[in-house]
Amino acid sequence: MNHPTIDFVTLGCSKNLVDSEVLMGLFERNGFHCTHDASHPRAPIAVINTCGFIEDAKQESIDTILEFANRKDEGKLQHLYVIGCLSQRYQAELGREIPQVDKWYGKFNFKQLLADLVECSHLSDADRKLTTPPHYAYIKIGEGCNRQCAYCAIPMMTGRHVSRQREDILDEVRQLVGRGVKEFQLIAQELTYYGVDLDGTRQIASLVSEMADIEGVEWIRLHYAYPNDFPMELLDVMNAKKNVCRYLDVALQHISDSVLQRMRRHVTKQQTIEFVRELRRRVPGICLRTTLMVGFPGETEEEFEELMEFVRWARFERMGAFAYSEEDGTYSARHYKDNVPAEVKQDRLDRLMTLQQHISEEIEAEKVGTTMRVIVDRKEGDYYVGRSEFSSPEVDPEVLIQTKRKLRRGHFYDVKIIDNEAFDLFAEL
Repeated sequence: MNHPTIDFVTLGCSKNLVDSEVLMGLFERNGFHCTHDASHPRAPIAVINTCGFIEDAKQESIDTILEFANRKDEGKLQHLYVIGCLSQRYQAELGREIPQVDKWYGKFNFKQLLADLVECSHLSDADRKLTTPPHYAYIKIGEGCNRQCAYCAIPMMTGRHVSRQREDILDEVRQLVGRGVKEFQLIAQELTYYGVDLDGTRQIASLVSEMADIEGVEWIRLHYAYPNDFPMELLDVMNAKKNVCRYLDVALQHISDSVLQRMRRHVTKQQTIEFVRELRRRVPGICLRTTLMVGFPGETEEEFEELMEFVRWARFERMGAFAYSEEDGTYSARHYKDNVPAEVKQDRLDRLMTLQQHISEEIEAEKVGTTMRVIVDRKEGDYYVGRSEFSSPEVDPEVLIQTKRKLRRGHFYDVKIIDNEAFDLFAEL
């Protein structure tokens, strides 16, 4: 039996994307056709997977829901369903404000939507429908977080950390390799906590090592580590396994001891500096990505300048930053006043990102004349667009290759870097 088409819209992080892919796969195995992030949604059913991380993300989710609610009022949409973090946290309030939504689902019960619409014949996560290019995929190895950082609402939405069973993860990787996937982005709210809830030990190093031994796995890239209690044996795996990218995404947030203490990060400035030094010492050439926050309650100009000086010293290859957003129910919302003016937050954010742009341009310039192995993601105009092991999809700089040869998407090529911009490289075969 054929069922209607469903338009899926995914907002927020790659963890949400995995949930959408799982749900889309389940629907397609049960006779539906699913589209994802269509530029002109026309299906009779829409599912919106929401983000509730910070104010801007929440507003984007609400605006998207309202856009589809208007389509329903106009008779262009028959059914509207909402899942994800925002729905998990504000389901009752949203239900009163937006009655056009047929049903709201949270972060963990979203598969119930399928059962509510059709008598299910197949419920295996292994059939997830990839929305990424077919040569890479995100692998979620855990959900939730045990940290209680003052500013973060995520534990209120996702609960405590729960690790996926190792064999489930490895089976999924094997199945995706069989479908042509070569590159795997490992994701979790805190990747390096993997296994602690299973047997009390951090198992991320052995998990990555086993994954690297699976034939057909070309690249593994690690996202969202935490500096406190970092399992250094993971660096040994990174050195030993050539298909484990020398890349680590670890959010540091700040460097001032007073700010870190108010943030409840349980790490000091000196420990952070030693951590960065140790990463670079043990894995020569490692690419570090971090996220920093400006405008946390009480942040002084001196504390911000301390952060700027740290960035000048650390010279992160990749860096993102955002301004503090007060989130209902968090420790900082209950105990601190959001007293840094919005214009000051924006000014500090601009100054920090301008500094990072100069650092990135210098780092990228050092690569001119070198040879790099890249994977081709797509063609754009006159260029094939690829990435090295030091770049994650969507968020990191790319390598633009100009050639008269026809290159194949998802294939690796050795290229010579001939020029650079602040964030991208130019290359030839």
